[in-house]
Amino acid sequence: MRLRTLALCTLVLALTTPLLAAEARSPMKAGKWQITITMDMPNIPMKLPPVTITKCVTEEQAERPEPPKGSKGDDCKISDYNLSGNTVTWKVVCEKENTTGEGKITFSSESYDGEAHMKMGEIEMTQKFAGKYLGACDGSEK
Repeated sequence: MRLRTLALCTLVLALTTPLLAAEARSPMKAGKWQITITMDMPNIPMKLPPVTITKCVTEEQAERPEPPKGSKGDDCKISDYNLSGNTVTWKVVCEKENTTGEGKITFSSESYDGEAHMKMGEIEMTQKFAGKYLGACDGSEK
């Protein structure tokens, strides 16, 4: 009886371990990504053009996908970061710029889509993110 129970437990563990490992893996792949950002500011009549960049994402960065960052000189602080399944959510506060916001990015196997809502004083804006995996990094990306 003990041998049968041990065999059953071993079988269950062998079948569930890959599922648990898959759950723990990041939803983002390391490699070259093309990222397009569009911004919408409802109270400003001029429509800003989308910005597209390529970026090399390292294995370390892929393990913990981060929200898009501002310039190096900003004082923005990310809080309430949560990676659940294939979705990353966060909140942000930039005290110097009097800005607050929150965002969400959802990954699929080789792409992602996301949105961030920001408020700077009385000005509100929405940023939309679209990422597409292009393959291995080749040194041409930033």
